[in-house]
Amino acid sequence: QVQLVESGGGLVQVGGSLRLSCVVSGSIFSAAALAWYRQGPGKQRELVAAITTGGTTNYADSVKGRFTISRDNAKNTAYLQMNVLKPEDTAVYYCKATLWVRYDYWGQGTQVTVSS
Repeated sequence: QVQLVESGGGLVQVGGSLRLSCVVSGSIFSAAALAWYRQGPGKQRELVAAITTGGTTNYADSVKGRFTISRDNAKNTAYLQMNVLKPEDTAVYYCKATLWVRYDYWGQGTQVTVSS
């Protein structure tokens, strides 16, 4: 059974930083593409950043240059380093693992609140 558990969210001031972690249980991690999504108040869920099994990354335009996605296959963990946070980054952040371009697994989400 695959489970994803996010952590690292919290309250931070404008311009601050947070690092989110996503631990993936089960034996799929190294074979899974990983991504971070977010859903702000009254908004649809949107892709923030993604990383392939080979380490290729892509980012939403709104976070380019501020956020960095990475993965540690030895620890079955994905990370999202978020710097220079803005109020519009406030959202629930979700981790997703995709296996064989077909099966999606989601975490429960972690709240990030950026205060001004």
